[in-house]
Amino acid sequence: MKLYRFFYSFLIGIVCSLTVVAQTRVACIGNSITFGSRLKDRLTEAYPAQLQNMLGPGFKVMNFGVSGATLLKNGNKPYTATPAWKEALSSAPDVVFIKLGTNDSKLVNRKLYAEFKSDYKEMIRDLRQLPSKPRIILLTPIATFTTDTTQIWDVAITRSILPLVREVAYDEGLELLDLHSLFLDKENLLPDKIHPDAAGAKVIADRLYAQLMLKRVPVDLKKKLKEPFTLSSFYGYKNIEFQFKGRKAFIVEPKFAAPGHPWIWRARFWGHEPQTDIALLERGYHVAYCDASEWFGNQEAINLWNAFYGYLQGMGLSRKVVLEGMSRGAAYAYNWAALNPKKVVCVYADNPVLDLKSWPGGLGKGPGSKTDWEIFKKDYGFDTDEVAKASKVSPIDKIDLIVKGHYPVLHVCGDADEVVPMEENTIPFEKMFKQKGGSITVLHKKEGKHHPHSLPNPEPIVRFILQANSSK
Repeated sequence: MKLYRFFYSFLIGIVCSLTVVAQTRVACIGNSITFGSRLKDRLTEAYPAQLQNMLGPGFKVMNFGVSGATLLKNGNKPYTATPAWKEALSSAPDVVFIKLGTNDSKLVNRKLYAEFKSDYKEMIRDLRQLPSKPRIILLTPIATFTTDTTQIWDVAITRSILPLVREVAYDEGLELLDLHSLFLDKENLLPDKIHPDAAGAKVIADRLYAQLMLKRVPVDLKKKLKEPFTLSSFYGYKNIEFQFKGRKAFIVEPKFAAPGHPWIWRARFWGHEPQTDIALLERGYHVAYCDASEWFGNQEAINLWNAFYGYLQGMGLSRKVVLEGMSRGAAYAYNWAALNPKKVVCVYADNPVLDLKSWPGGLGKGPGSKTDWEIFKKDYGFDTDEVAKASKVSPIDKIDLIVKGHYPVLHVCGDADEVVPMEENTIPFEKMFKQKGGSITVLHKKEGKHHPHSLPNPEPIVRFILQANSSK
């Protein structure tokens, strides 16, 4: 019996040891939001604790949050001068989330912003030198809603802290999660306008969990480019700019590619309201653009797009693409999709031009654009207004072809769009699309005008795209 107990204890010890070795150690570095201030039970409600619950026993999530801490070393309470920083360094982390910057927005710290990047990079160097060689993921500060401009102030976060964090992520080649946008429509989850409640902490934990669960594929499209190119930062990501058939082209690389190398194709207005593009970059999507302005989706534009699509296929991007059309960009996206139904995952259109007689024609209640109407007529070879008015070259004229693709479409529309009226564009398009058996979702922005496009928090758009891509 004693021998049996000995071997039983011995085996249990081995199993426990293997379990410890197998754990992925996650260090959460941050301020009071990480610590869990203002929560009823921070040990279970703070986002590191909720993340631990989601991940299970294969992970060990460690909370190294310090209330009031700044990223700035000369700030009013530098994180690197706290015991928590030393504990984090000695914790042998496999993954490190850094969520600092909120307290750096206080007036007392704003004069030190010239030191922010160098201080952040020094913290990153210290973490990279650890024997565990952790994966480091930067988190932006969440949105805040206080009105005292001498304390934590979202204007300072938006104008100064966010761009600096993005620059660091670009320079250091690190993953970056935009938590700020996630809270722009969640003021109700911040009882004191700064600290999230348990539900708000769950929003952060959910986002971190999703990032840890993503499968990652190394990517470097620059090696496949034959054309001369330049590199710049697109909100913290590598933007490859080059000439394609004499037109300006961009490919923005994610820090890693999702399996299958998915991508979203911006049809028009590069970089305008980029929150959906940024959110997809976080999730391993590429973002691409080829300037076909101002051809209004005519055959010349389609020929260029066909060539660009083939070019990106040669670089290894997914056979099916997410199309993104803002305003007149929808005409480009849908006209190409109508002729390439098997190449489309889904379409996201935003205050979309679907009838070119509505805009730029101005033949309905909208003002149109006389200058663009003349360009449109020239692009399509229409000699007179009468010929242009009788034409069938708009997406609304091609619903039969679009529906054949069997891909879902999402429209985000301002109900009071004064430039591209819904009643001349999305409303009749939606009705006919459904009659033909198509799948269309319309998100209405009550009293919304033509601008701004998109949503402050792009998550509904992102969910739609991710679901479409998972179902393709």
